[in-house]
Amino acid sequence: MPGQEERAIAQVLLRWYERHRRDLPWRRTRQPYSTWIAETMLQQTQVQTVIPYYERFLARFPTVCALAQAELDEVLALWEGLGYYARARHLHAAAKLICERHGGELPATLEELLALPGIGEYTAGAILSIAFGQDVPAIDANAARVLCRLFDLPLDTTTAAAKRVLRRHAQELLPPGRAAEFNQALMELGSTLCRAKAPQCAACPLAPFCQAYQAGTQALRPLPKRRTAPPLKRLAAAFVERDGRLLLVRRRPEGLLGGLWELPSVELASPEEPPAEALSHLFGGGKAGECLAVIQHAYSHFRIEVAVCRYTLEGEPTLAGGPWDRLRWLSPQELASHALTGATRKTLQALGWPTAGRSL
Repeated sequence: MPGQEERAIAQVLLRWYERHRRDLPWRRTRQPYSTWIAETMLQQTQVQTVIPYYERFLARFPTVCALAQAELDEVLALWEGLGYYARARHLHAAAKLICERHGGELPATLEELLALPGIGEYTAGAILSIAFGQDVPAIDANAARVLCRLFDLPLDTTTAAAKRVLRRHAQELLPPGRAAEFNQALMELGSTLCRAKAPQCAACPLAPFCQAYQAGTQALRPLPKRRTAPPLKRLAAAFVERDGRLLLVRRRPEGLLGGLWELPSVELASPEEPPAEALSHLFGGGKAGECLAVIQHAYSHFRIEVAVCRYTLEGEPTLAGGPWDRLRWLSPQELASHALTGATRKTLQALGWPTAGRSL
């Protein structure tokens, strides 16, 4: 049970939340499926970015089994622009398991939730507390930052040891029967006032209790992550047109950028290798011509530079292993229903090839 100070912190935080909580669409329901979708989309993504995706996603897939019965291509196309596409693949795979094993309803135990693809401790805690009313902490990056400052904890919040410490502190603060409001209040405070940069300590309701604020160490909590320059990959891509259609290939669902469509490409053996030469054996026969554009794009963990060359095929292309499992000739209208990699969409926009879709 919380002690006197812990109860005081929780009461102050909950009163602040009642007055200042944002009106967000996922806060208008306690339905487990909606909570799961929202919490998955919100991982590493800003709230305002998520709102239209959340509303479109639930309109198209109103139930777990509607999601399970959809084609992965359709799910990824609806997800396009949110990034971190493994989240969408995991949602789709987990929905199938929920329909097969749990009658289309999300399970209400930590063990069963953690057994589903893509559901970790935080997402499970959010579902159990918000949708099922269980007294379980849910600690995202925002909540972790609040806790580190509140207790002046010099922690790297990405480590397993730090997560255990934060979970213990959150559990001690948790008011019985009010986990849903408390968890959301803690995250709301981190998102709006106790931000990573320029925290608004003077306006924070927990300032009188905050040990980092009193010690002047709030800018140092949590410990900053060590950042290294992301590696650069150099690629050559083939721009293949035929009768108003463009040749695209789909990356295997289980790999990097899985399930997304892109221009056929190969990685250069060295920065000096001519792109046309690197493409010479693509599809077992064809000819690379002029370089149309050089595109740079950054993903979360690496950067790419793509030299896009016009390419002429001899006969019909076939796939023989490699990172792709499908190929299609697509018109501009058909591209709208296919989720493209960020580099491919940027390339098509640079070349003036209409995509009728969202920009990444």
